[in-house]
Amino acid sequence: MNHQELLPPITKNIVLNAPIEKVWKAVATSEGLESWWMPNTFEPVLGYEFVLHAGEYGDSPCKVTEIDPPYRLSFTWGNDWELTFELKKLAPEKTEFTLIHSGWDSEKVTEFDQPHSAIRNHMSTGWDRLVQDKLSKIIGA
Repeated sequence: MNHQELLPPITKNIVLNAPIEKVWKAVATSEGLESWWMPNTFEPVLGYEFVLHAGEYGDSPCKVTEIDPPYRLSFTWGNDWELTFELKKLAPEKTEFTLIHSGWDSEKVTEFDQPHSAIRNHMSTGWDRLVQDKLSKIIGA
């Protein structure tokens, strides 16, 4: 019997002092994603297949699975993961941004032979730095 243990998604949340349209441009355009995360061939089109250029880790295939501008973007990342960006307008110049990185499974390893359970904590710390520091700096919030 194959026993699969799913690990909870990584969730990061930040309130940015910027209009929702500005935050959307930073998280749902190729240039925006590159400015705080990594180079890519992203296009904001449902079903679009693109690549994240992950430096030493090589290229990761991705596919847009949901897009609802300027509120929600989801895409698959590599073999197992899904990333979702949720935006919520709190005020004209205030936007809540939530990142959800799901697809963690204690029985699986990444394409780079790293167990999900081991890499999850490393990725969680990385997302803290990316969302809290780099994204907020790019937004100017």
